[in-house]
Amino acid sequence: MNREYFKSPFLFAEMDFYTLADIFLHLDVYLGQIIQNYHVGVYALLFLIVFIETGLVIMPFLPGDSLLFAAGSFAALGSLRVAILLILLTIAAILGDSLNYAIGKRLGRKIFRENRRFLNRNHLRMTEEFYQKHGNNAIILARFIPIIRTFAPFIAGIGNMNYARFLLYNIAGGILWVVLFVVGGYLFGNIPAVKDNFSLVIIAIIIVSLLPIVIGVIKTVVEKRRHFVGK
Repeated sequence: MNREYFKSPFLFAEMDFYTLADIFLHLDVYLGQIIQNYHVGVYALLFLIVFIETGLVIMPFLPGDSLLFAAGSFAALGSLRVAILLILLTIAAILGDSLNYAIGKRLGRKIFRENRRFLNRNHLRMTEEFYQKHGNNAIILARFIPIIRTFAPFIAGIGNMNYARFLLYNIAGGILWVVLFVVGGYLFGNIPAVKDNFSLVIIAIIIVSLLPIVIGVIKTVVEKRRHFVGK
């Protein structure tokens, strides 16, 4: 996308839907330009994206880990305040999971019965298997795994997990997730080797985050083949 867009005070009014979607889904790429033009308003935008990514089960594709890391690296440059990021984004992560839990508890079973097209049932099944393996700790561990991060509180709500217990794990996971990636970006995001290869670092973060899913899928395929051969 042409970066000249970011110089206009009427940024969003001048863009078509696809351009807006590109910025929204890849905010970590355009974060520097957005900070330059919107200053304090960027905190609200970051809060909203983290809240939606964790709070709405239909939005697991929004940036999470990479966005936090990028925000931390800009904080190290003085463009953002790291303390404000830590507080706001932790609150967004906790409130998002709580909303997702409530949606799962109230509407989850109905959504399953009606087989809604906007939900990927493979993602739901994968998250259920993750729960069976890790128990309540899945709420914390899921924070660090894309897709499962979005579906975990939803599944907890469907399973009627005690809310007080859920909230405890939710708060712990939210704090750990935000602190790890924001502080990680703050400390390492502007090291020359990282800064000069920032896109590759972001891609590496995404790949590492997705590894548990890939390994889980491979294990499932291998077990199914063993079971089939054993018959």
